[in-house]
Amino acid sequence: MSKRKKCTVCDKALAACICQHIIEIDSDIELIILQHPGEVKNAIGTARILNLSLPQCQIIIGEDFTDNTQLNDILNDRTRQCFLLYPSEESIAVEYLAGNESSNRDTNIKRTFILLDGTWRKAFKMYQSSINLQKLPAVRLNAEQESQYTIRQTSIEGGLSTVEAGFLLLSTLDKDKDKYQPLLTAFEYMINFQIAKMPAGLFNKNYK
Repeated sequence: MSKRKKCTVCDKALAACICQHIIEIDSDIELIILQHPGEVKNAIGTARILNLSLPQCQIIIGEDFTDNTQLNDILNDRTRQCFLLYPSEESIAVEYLAGNESSNRDTNIKRTFILLDGTWRKAFKMYQSSINLQKLPAVRLNAEQESQYTIRQTSIEGGLSTVEAGFLLLSTLDKDKDKYQPLLTAFEYMINFQIAKMPAGLFNKNYK
């Protein structure tokens, strides 16, 4: 049996290709997405939207990043100021960071934010396994609304998809939601396409 053909850019099935809805966004904020191996083949994964839309975004795959050379090179780069997006007990609200950075930030230093891409259980395990991540200053989001990731359920209150978390992080730091709206537009298209392909009644039965 032949495999379904995939788009070589967005890595989704050709029928579900999202490339026409991707808009490149100019942002000086760097995102490093640490993706759990279990998310790589996920047809409804959202990290790829961030990766395609933001030139200063890259994905690193793994689970324990303690000795990951690629990540450690970034963390040890003195031209970067790195933060981890993770709601640890010591984390600070991203709004507080945005307010203080506007007047005190060295413009020669690149702001780099690290996101964990996986279910909450996977993300927790990645954090617990990676000593280098635990040493980073952590920031947390204040989710303003429920996630629109309606076809992937979570029991975590305020749980967001990776692209929604990226949108909220970037738009808060830059104080500009309109600039980053294309991220959510591509995301919503992907979700609506998947819902439309479900058998009649399946979405209402299992996801509402």
